[in-house]
Amino acid sequence: MKVLVVGGAGYIGSHMVKMLAKAGHDVVTLDNLSNGYRDAVKYGEFVEGDIADATLLDQLFSKYAFDGVMHFASYIQVGESVEEPSMYYRNNVCNTQTLLDAMLDHGIRSFIFSSTAATFGEPEYTPIDEAHPQKPINPYGHSKLMVEQILQDYDHAYGLKSVSLRYFNAAGADPEGELGERHIPETHLIPLVLQAASGRRDSITVFGTDYDTEDGTCVRDYIHINDLCSAHLLGLEHLVAGGNSRAYNMGNGQGYSIKQVIDVAKQVTGNDFAVQIGERRSGDPARLVADSSLLQKELGWKPEHTDLESIIRHAWAWEQKYDTWGRSR
Repeated sequence: MKVLVVGGAGYIGSHMVKMLAKAGHDVVTLDNLSNGYRDAVKYGEFVEGDIADATLLDQLFSKYAFDGVMHFASYIQVGESVEEPSMYYRNNVCNTQTLLDAMLDHGIRSFIFSSTAATFGEPEYTPIDEAHPQKPINPYGHSKLMVEQILQDYDHAYGLKSVSLRYFNAAGADPEGELGERHIPETHLIPLVLQAASGRRDSITVFGTDYDTEDGTCVRDYIHINDLCSAHLLGLEHLVAGGNSRAYNMGNGQGYSIKQVIDVAKQVTGNDFAVQIGERRSGDPARLVADSSLLQKELGWKPEHTDLESIIRHAWAWEQKYDTWGRSR
C-alpha cells in the first residue's frame, strides 16, 4: 500500500511509519514538527508541512496515489486543552476536516483516526467497551469525539470509510531501540518514572494513595506502542479490502497501578529513586481499563507485549539512550 502518515514524526506516528515500512508498504510522512522530531522519521519520504495547508495537501494527493491516510497529528495535552480550547478545536477538528476534504477531492476513501479514551469522560463501568456512553469532560476529549462524529457523517454522505481507535495509555518503545517516547513537557507516567530512575528527575510524585483499588493508587491500562501500531495497520488493511467503518477501544485488557509501575521500574532498572506522595488530582478516576474484545474478534488483533515488565524494559532501553537523542532534540 501507499500510505500517508500525518504526524509521523511524533511518538506514535514514527513507530507506525517504521512498522508500515518493515511490512513492505510505501510511506510518506507529513509533519509540521511542532511536537515531532525530524530524526524520528527513519523510513520513507518526509514532507514538512501542516494539514491545515489545503494547497500542500492538494499537491501531495496529486503527486501520490495513496491507498489510505493515517492521522496522528492531533494535540493531546488535556490540561493545555482546558487553557487553550481554541487551539485544540482548530487543529484537532478544523484541520482534520481540511484533510478529509482534500482526501475526498482526490478519491481517497480509507482513513485511520487516532482517537482516545478521553471521549468517554468519567467511566460509568470498567472495563470500558464500545457501548460505554461518550461524555468527554475536557476540550481534548470533545475535539476527538467531534472528529468521530464527522467521520460518521462523511461515511454516510460521501462514502469515506474510517477506523477510529480509542486507546488509553500508549507506552513502551521500539523493541529494537531505534525509536521511543520524547515529549516536552513529558506527562506520561512510565517515562517520568524512568527519568527518576536514570537521574534526570529528582523524584516521582504519586497523586493519591487512597483510591478504591488493590493498593490505593490509580489503575491504568498501558498498551505497548508496537501493539497499538499493529492495530492501526489491521484497520487500514480492513478498509482497503472494502471493510466498513468502525470504532474500537484498544488497550492491554488489564490494568496496572501506579505503585506496580514504580515497583517494576525499580526491578527492571536496578535503581532506587525517591517517591513523593501528593494529594489526589481532580478528575482522576480510580480505574481506567479497556475492553478490546471487539477489536480482537473483528480484526484479529493479538497484542504481543502485554506484560508490564516488557513495556518498561523497552522504554528503559530508550531512556538510557538519552545522551544520544537528548542532544539532538
